[in-house]
Amino acid sequence: MKNRQHLFNLIIIGDEILHGSRTDKHFAFFKSLLETRGLKFNQVQYLPDDFALLVTQLQRSFSDGLPTFVTGGIGATPDDHTRQAAAAALGVPLVRHPQAAANIDSVTLGRGESLGSAEHANRLRMADFPEGADIVPNPFNNIAAFSIREHYFFPGFPVMAHPMAEWVLDTYYAVRFNQVESSSRSVYVFGQPESRLTPLMEYIEQTYPGVRSYSLPTVARTDDEGQRVHSHIDFGIKAEGAACALLDTAWADVVQRLQDLGAELKDTV
Repeated sequence: MKNRQHLFNLIIIGDEILHGSRTDKHFAFFKSLLETRGLKFNQVQYLPDDFALLVTQLQRSFSDGLPTFVTGGIGATPDDHTRQAAAAALGVPLVRHPQAAANIDSVTLGRGESLGSAEHANRLRMADFPEGADIVPNPFNNIAAFSIREHYFFPGFPVMAHPMAEWVLDTYYAVRFNQVESSSRSVYVFGQPESRLTPLMEYIEQTYPGVRSYSLPTVARTDDEGQRVHSHIDFGIKAEGAACALLDTAWADVVQRLQDLGAELKDTV
């Protein structure tokens, strides 16, 4: 069975990202955050602010059994559905979390506003989490997010979500950091169509258990500096865990077979 202890999912929610009114700044950050700790993505989803769709996708995510970061849609405006969808996906009610509510009380008082104001009543909705949820502290403004079933729900704002995600990893998953070895080998291949490399890819994966191959073609073009880029293929193999011990032998085999095909090879670094 595939080792899953280093895998995480990411769900990015927001019409504004899907429709292009805001540029997604989460994917690159979370990818780097995981990789610096020896972790990686299993999958990434972009979802709209659609209650019914969020319920369906969160049900699938909760059943997947992997830790999952979820950004966006936990505010208190009518277009925010994530808190409600998470509760519906789990079949539990929304309940007011006492510590999250106390934090919001402090925020309101710090702004010189009354706890009896309409603004405060609306703000308190952000303390309504699925029953059984824990809070995730928000160092930016002290309005907490929440976690439940290893799903960590953050605001859509990167300035809030990103330090909260770091806290989650360092608090709950430090034992998993850098526990799964991973490695790869690659080369640029010139003068060969991808179809001619397919049998080699199949051979490698059949001969070396756990070693996976990949092929990323680049078409001929002129780059931004006016230099001609010739058609080539970024060809490589990769492995995780015990299969890493096979990489050197497999790579020597790959290089020899590419040379036998008459391919021109160039290092990727």
